[in-house]
Amino acid sequence: MKKAVSLMMAAALTMGLAACGSSASTDTAASTADTAASSSEAAADSTAAADGKVYNVGICQLVQHEALDAATQGFKDALTEKLGEGNVKFDEQNASGDSANCATIVNGFVSNNVDLILANATAPLQAAAQATADIPVLGTSVTDYATALDISGWTGTVGNNISGTSDLAPLDQQAAMIQELFPDAKNVGLLYCSAEPNSVYQCDVIEGYLTEEGYTVARYAFTDTNDVTSVAQTAADNSDVIYIPTDNTAASNTEAIANVVIPAKVPVVAGEEGICNGCGVATLSISYYDLGYATGEMAAKILAEGADVSTMPVEYAPNVTKKYNAANCEALGITPPADYVAID
Repeated sequence: MKKAVSLMMAAALTMGLAACGSSASTDTAASTADTAASSSEAAADSTAAADGKVYNVGICQLVQHEALDAATQGFKDALTEKLGEGNVKFDEQNASGDSANCATIVNGFVSNNVDLILANATAPLQAAAQATADIPVLGTSVTDYATALDISGWTGTVGNNISGTSDLAPLDQQAAMIQELFPDAKNVGLLYCSAEPNSVYQCDVIEGYLTEEGYTVARYAFTDTNDVTSVAQTAADNSDVIYIPTDNTAASNTEAIANVVIPAKVPVVAGEEGICNGCGVATLSISYYDLGYATGEMAAKILAEGADVSTMPVEYAPNVTKKYNAANCEALGITPPADYVAID
C-alpha cells in the first residue's frame, strides 16, 4: 500500500514538473518572439532613418528687422512642413547689416557643402552669387534680381543656380497711393540708402511715375546708419511728402526717422509694412511671411523633387493691401480712405 502511494505521488510530481517546464518554455518562447519583434521593428526604424535624407540649409539674413524676420520664418515653416520635422537642419546666421559679413557667412556654407542657401535680402544674394555656381541659391526679400545681379535683358529667370522671390509691390500703385492721399502736395522726397541697389532701382522707377503726376521729386540718400537722421532732416525740411522704398537700412532705423518726420508734420509713404509701422502713415503692403513661405515651397521642390533651379522663374507676392499706421495718421491729422486697413 505504501509502495503504491509512493508511486502515485512520484507520478503526480513528474506531471507537475512537466507542466511547469511546459509553461516556462512557453513564456520563454513568447519572450523570445517579443524580443525578436522589437529587434525587427528597431532594425526597420534604423533602416528608415538611414535611408531618410537630412537636408542642410544655410540661411544668411542681412539684418534683423520685422520684414526679413517674417520671410525667414515663413521659409523655415514651409520647408519643415514639406520635408518633415527632423529632415531639414537650418544654419541660420545674421550679417548685422554688413555686406562683408554676408560673404563670410555664405563662404562658410559653401565650405560645409550645404544642400541649399537662402539669401534673405540683396547683399546676401550677391554674396551667394559670388561664392558658388553649384549649390542652389534662393533669394527672398529681393526687389529686383536684374539690378541685384547686373543682368541685362531680364526675362524673369536668372538662368543659373539662382532663383527666388521678389518683395516688389507695384510701384505705379504706390505712386497712385501718394496722389490719392496727398493730391495737394507739390514736393516729394525720396529717402533711401544709396548703398542698396534695389532701393536705387525703386526710386528710379517711382520717380518717373511721380513726375508724370506733376510732382517735383528730389532724392535724399544716406550711405549708412550714421547719417540717417541728418539726411531725414534735410528731406523733411524740403518735402511735403516723403517716400521710402523697401530699404533695409531705413527699416533698421525707423525710430530715428520717426523722431524727425513726426515732429516736422511730414508724412511718409513706405514701400513695406515694417517701415510704415515705424515711421510711416501708409503703405502698399505684401506679406513677408507669405513671401518666405513661397520661397520655402520652391526649396522643397528643388531638394525633394529634383526641380532645376535654373529654370524656375522669380516669383512675386500674390496680393497687396493698402494699409495705414493709425497712430501716425492721428498725429498728423490724416484720415485714410475706407479701403485702407489699419496695421495691427
